[in-house]
Amino acid sequence: MWAILRSPTSEDPVPKNTPTEPSAAPETPETESVAGKGRATPSRKEQEAARKRPLVPDDRKTASRESRAKLNEQRDRARVGMANGEERYLPARDKGPQKKYVRDYVDARWSVGEVLLPLMVLVILTYFIPNQYVAIYALLAVWAVILLVVIDVLWLGRQLRKKLAAKFGAGKVEKVTWYAAMRAVQLRPLRLPKPQVKRGQFPA
Repeated sequence: MWAILRSPTSEDPVPKNTPTEPSAAPETPETESVAGKGRATPSRKEQEAARKRPLVPDDRKTASRESRAKLNEQRDRARVGMANGEERYLPARDKGPQKKYVRDYVDARWSVGEVLLPLMVLVILTYFIPNQYVAIYALLAVWAVILLVVIDVLWLGRQLRKKLAAKFGAGKVEKVTWYAAMRAVQLRPLRLPKPQVKRGQFPA
């Protein structure tokens, strides 16, 4: 009876099947990494492999194709820039404000030399005509045009020297007579850089 009425004390053993409070599971490094950054932290080997990764693609054919495409794009840009008269793409003989002035002045006028090339083509065609007098007259016409071209070029050079001296100073005039002559004897559509002015639109 005493054993039944005795109140339990702290010394009484806890029953083995009594449920205990579950202990928190230890967090692993992976859990901490994922929870902290949203992704797993790369290992040291993965970081070293990423640093050693080559900058050039492994596929040599792809790299070569990309390089050729880039070079072709640069060439096309330089060709268009030179045709449009952009200073950075011009060769040394075409650079400078005086050369640009000469080009604009030549392109604004009618030159006798522009008919020289078509006339020479006609002379060649006359050799297929059985009448020899036609070929002789055509040849004389070519020589006459050549003489007119020389006179026109000399006059052009003199006019340009005066205008360049008035615009840039008498002591700063470059030798532009030959440069102007070579442009004057070319057909207008074949000139490079392409004409930037219309006929009669002389530079100031």
